[in-house]
Amino acid sequence: MSKVCVICGKKPSFGNNRSHSMRATPRRWDPNVQKVRILLDGRPTRAYVCAKCIKAHKVDKVG
Repeated sequence: MSKVCVICGKKPSFGNNRSHSMRATPRRWDPNVQKVRILLDGRPTRAYVCAKCIKAHKVDKVG
């Protein structure tokens, strides 16, 4: 699944897990991306949109 928001372009950020001994292992933080039906260029399509854009009413939901 693509973890990129169609509206704002939010995508995963990367960093490290740190254990008690401070050993670093790679990890990633995924945005809260939902698959919703929206109006995109005047046509209804299914797209991945982050929850922040949905709450801020930056998308026109269909159905």
